[in-house]
Amino acid sequence: MSAARWPIVLAVVLTAILEVMDMTIVNVALPHIKAAFGLTSDQTVWIVTSYIVASVAVMPLTGFFVRRVGRRRLITSAILGFAGFSMLCGLSWSVGTLVLFRIGQGLCGAFLIPLSQSILFDAFPREKRGQAMAFFGLGVVVAPVFGPTLGALLTEYFSWRAVFYVNLPLAAFALMLIAGELEAEETRSLPVDWAGLALMLTAIGCLQMTLDLGETHDWFGSKLIQVTALSSAVAGVFFVARGWRKRDNIVDFSLLRDRSFAAANVAILGFGVSMFGAIAILPLFVQGLLDYPVLDAGYLFIPRGLAAGVSMVVTGAVLLKRIDARLLVVAGLGLTGLGNVLLSGLNLDAGFWDLGLPGVVTGFGMGLFFVPMSTLAFQNISSARQDEASGIYGVTRSIGSSIGVAILGWQVSERSQVHWALLGEELTATRQAVSQYLAPLGLTPTSPEGAAWLAQTLRAQSAMLAYQDAFLLAGLAAFAMIPAALVLQKPRPGAPAETAAA
Repeated sequence: MSAARWPIVLAVVLTAILEVMDMTIVNVALPHIKAAFGLTSDQTVWIVTSYIVASVAVMPLTGFFVRRVGRRRLITSAILGFAGFSMLCGLSWSVGTLVLFRIGQGLCGAFLIPLSQSILFDAFPREKRGQAMAFFGLGVVVAPVFGPTLGALLTEYFSWRAVFYVNLPLAAFALMLIAGELEAEETRSLPVDWAGLALMLTAIGCLQMTLDLGETHDWFGSKLIQVTALSSAVAGVFFVARGWRKRDNIVDFSLLRDRSFAAANVAILGFGVSMFGAIAILPLFVQGLLDYPVLDAGYLFIPRGLAAGVSMVVTGAVLLKRIDARLLVVAGLGLTGLGNVLLSGLNLDAGFWDLGLPGVVTGFGMGLFFVPMSTLAFQNISSARQDEASGIYGVTRSIGSSIGVAILGWQVSERSQVHWALLGEELTATRQAVSQYLAPLGLTPTSPEGAAWLAQTLRAQSAMLAYQDAFLLAGLAAFAMIPAALVLQKPRPGAPAETAAA
């Protein structure tokens, strides 16, 4: 790649950072937003949900919009729109306006990841795609890891509004770099498959709402969740059945006939469950249970992010040239799973590095997985269909992330109650042991102070065991994706696109 193309590389990495970091940086500010507007927990959830639902619902349409308006117009419009709505989010005067502007952020941000990926593929020759994905991974994987750290610093020293304003300089710099570098493309007027579009938006949007709102609405005990889940399932079945062989479908399902691309979508789905699910519950664990200050909780992600960054650079520049990419994917899944399993072995006395070292293991796994998986996924995809394929791949990753957040959050809540009941039974059965435990504190099981102390201890231990179960589940999700990685085709360096070009 010529030196003249490096501005594009930096620009698209910055645009990727804009989109994915916004998913995690805002989470840290939610308690401050809740206090500022006097929100309930249900209202607070919509601040996150509105962004994700809008983004995931529109992302598969990337290829369609590229054909209609061109890649240059689409990415510049998306960056401008994302920056504009970010500024409006920071200026929000009510929860209603904040949710509305978050929807705008999601609609514009949806195109940034797929377009960044496809632009990088064009900037690098096929034999150097590993390097391209190393740069791209710095934005897609490392940015959300550092998101909680940056969010903690901004909310602590400035305001919750700063987590939105920080997008503005990044967007401005990306636009300056990309201006004049991307060539205008031929566009064409395409008929809109309105029925397919409606089915897709219903299926994906309702699925995302089910995942995001399930925990706060008692899952299928809520009529809202029953309706959204059923609507998603029915719309999804009709969308796939109707569009599988339909040439002008709003999403090109023929891409999934390529074995590597299909297997990669399965693997990235499970990887999203493991990675983003664990990232979502870790701050809750260290702040809510271990009483870490918000800044210390943010700093905890730095070792993980640094390890992931180093791993991606080394994998893209060195390892992909010497080792079968499929073996690197398997190793990455193994390390990602191992890091989460190590977290499942912690207790209430865990220190910073007890939590940080498993993060380092997971970070190295993230780099080993993401770079070769992206190159393997698109090895048979022609340049003309990269935008479409990137949109599908991106939405699969996002859905996997949402599934991980929903399942692990539910696991913590559900398993806390289970362990509370089990430990409570054990306390009554071992009365003498309880008395011996309280004696050094000058308390007895029958005194109000003793009973309160036991209840507090029981609550903490139940929550600890629940988090252990959740981290273990995150680890198993990564291990479960190893068979999908083995289905991938053997990489063929420099080979021309075949399967997906047909």
